[in-house]
Amino acid sequence: MKKMYNRMSQQMPRVIFLLFCLSMMSMMYVAKFGVYMDAQFRSERRLVEFSSKQPSEIERDSSREVVASLQERIRNLENLLASTSEKAKHLTSQVTNQTLLIRSLQEFKNSTEKNMESTSTRVSSNTSEIMTDILNNAEILKGVALKSEYELIPFTKFTLNRIFLVEPGLGRRVVEKPIGYKRKDINDVILYAMGELNKRRTADMKLYEMEDFIEGMYRTEPLTGTQYELYFRDIDNSNKRSSYKKITVVRPFTTLYNVEETSKNTSDTWINLVLPLSGRKDAFQQFLSRFIRVVINQDQRVFLTVVYFGQDGLEDVKNLMTSTAKTYRYKHMKLVTLKEEFSRGRGLQVGVLSWKTNDVILFLCDVDIVFNVDFLERCRLNTEKGKRVYFPIVFSLYNPNVVYSLQDMPIPAEKEQLVISRNTGFWRDFGYGMTCQYQSDFKSVNGFDEYISGWGGEDVFLYQKFVKSDYMVIRATDPGIFHLWHAKQCDPKLNSEQYRSCIRSKALNEASHAQLGLLAFKDEVRLHKSLAGNQTGLPPQIGLIDGPSLIRSHEAREPVR
Repeated sequence: MKKMYNRMSQQMPRVIFLLFCLSMMSMMYVAKFGVYMDAQFRSERRLVEFSSKQPSEIERDSSREVVASLQERIRNLENLLASTSEKAKHLTSQVTNQTLLIRSLQEFKNSTEKNMESTSTRVSSNTSEIMTDILNNAEILKGVALKSEYELIPFTKFTLNRIFLVEPGLGRRVVEKPIGYKRKDINDVILYAMGELNKRRTADMKLYEMEDFIEGMYRTEPLTGTQYELYFRDIDNSNKRSSYKKITVVRPFTTLYNVEETSKNTSDTWINLVLPLSGRKDAFQQFLSRFIRVVINQDQRVFLTVVYFGQDGLEDVKNLMTSTAKTYRYKHMKLVTLKEEFSRGRGLQVGVLSWKTNDVILFLCDVDIVFNVDFLERCRLNTEKGKRVYFPIVFSLYNPNVVYSLQDMPIPAEKEQLVISRNTGFWRDFGYGMTCQYQSDFKSVNGFDEYISGWGGEDVFLYQKFVKSDYMVIRATDPGIFHLWHAKQCDPKLNSEQYRSCIRSKALNEASHAQLGLLAFKDEVRLHKSLAGNQTGLPPQIGLIDGPSLIRSHEAREPVR
C-alpha cells in the first residue's frame, strides 16, 4: 500500500497539469468559435437586408439562393456550436472528476499518514513495553535474588585497548587486545554512549569524545542480552576531582537501547579499609609502604582500621602505625586489638562495627593485597547504598621463585612483578575475600559468620548472602588489585571442606599448569638440554619456557600508581 501511494504521489503533478491544459484549450476553442459565428450572423443579416432592398427578380432569386446558402451555413454553425458545447461540458465534467479524484487521494494520503503514525506509535509502545519487561526481569538496574553463587554472571572489565577476561578461552589468555568483532562491539557501544550523552548538549557546549571514555565492563545474560556500564569523565566538571558520567546500556539481542544516565562525584566518598592481622610484621610493613604510596600520597580518602589478634608482635604494629601517622601527618587510622585466636571473619566483623560515625564504604582487605588508586575509584563507583555491592575478581600472582627461575631470571622488585600475564598469575575467580559495600548493607545481611575459625569460608558465606538477596552483585575482573604469592600452610586440624579449599588454593597459587609440568618433568628437560648442547656444540638454551620472556611480553602490564 505504501509503495502504491508513493507511486501515485509521484504521478499526481503530471495529471493535474494535463487536466489544466485540456481545460484551457477547451475554453479557447469555445471562445474563438463563438466570436466567429457571431460575426457570420451579423454578416448574413446585412446581406439579407441588402438583398431585400433590390427590386429585380433576378436579384431576388439570387438573394434566395444566397439566403438558403447562408441559412444552411448557419445551421451547420449552430450544430458545430452545439457539438462544441457538449465537448466543453464533457471536459468540465472530466476536470470535476479529476478534482474529486485529487481530493480523494489527498484524503487517502492524510489517512495513510495517520495510520503510519499510529503504527509507529504502537511499534514504539511495543518496543518500550518489551524493554520495560526486559529491565524488570533482568539484573540491570536492580538486584535479583539468585539460588546460589553459581548463577551469578561476572562482568568483564575493558578499556579502549585491553579486555581483562574472566573466561580465558582457547588462548588461555587473562588479558587481550580487542580485535575483530570485539573491537567493533566496544567501539559501537562507546560511540552510542557518546551520542546519547551529547543529545541534549547545545552548540556552545563541549561534546563528549572518545578520549573522555575511562573504562567499562560488560556481561551477557542468555535471556536478556549484553549489559554494558561505561564511565566517562564529567566534562562539565573538568576542574573538579573525581567527577564521572556513568551510562548503562543494554543490547537486547537487537539494537542498542539507552537504559540510564547518571552522574557521580566521589570526591567526598570515604572508604574504611578493614585489615585483620596476626603476626606477619614484615608483610604488614610492606603493606604500610604501599598504603603510603597509594593512599596517603595520592587518594587521601581511605581510613585504615587494623584488627590485631593476640599479643605477639602487637607492639611492633603499634609502633609502625604511630610512626606512619606522625611522619605523614595522616590521622585516619586506628588499631583494634583482640585477645583471641585468629579468625578472619571475626576480625572483619569487629573492624566493621568499630566504625561509629556516618555510613561508609567498607573495603575488606588482606595484608597480601596490592591495589592502586584506580581500584579505589572502582570500589566507590561500583557500590551503591541499598542497591549494589562490589566483589572484584583479583589477579593472583604465581610463586615468583618458580616463574622466574624457569627462565633463569632474578626475581624482580615487587612493583615489577605486577604483570597481568598467563605466565605470571591467574584471575582468582573462586576468591571472594576482597569486597566493597556500604556498612549499612553489610549489616543488613548480618555480616560474617563469626564462628568460622582458621582459614577460609567466611568470604563465601558473605558472598552467598548478597547473591541470595535483592542486592545487585558486581562481580568483575579488576586490573588494579593483585594478590601477592606467599607460602601457605594448611592446618591438618581444619575440617574437610576448609582443608580441601586450602589445598586447592595452594596448588593454584604455585604456578601455571605448564610451569608445574616443566617442574614435574625437569629431569627429562635437563636430559634434552644436555643432548641439544652436545649435538650443536653450543651451550644449552637459557630458561624452560618457550616464547617471549616476561620482560618482552605483549600482554598487559598494570602499573601501580
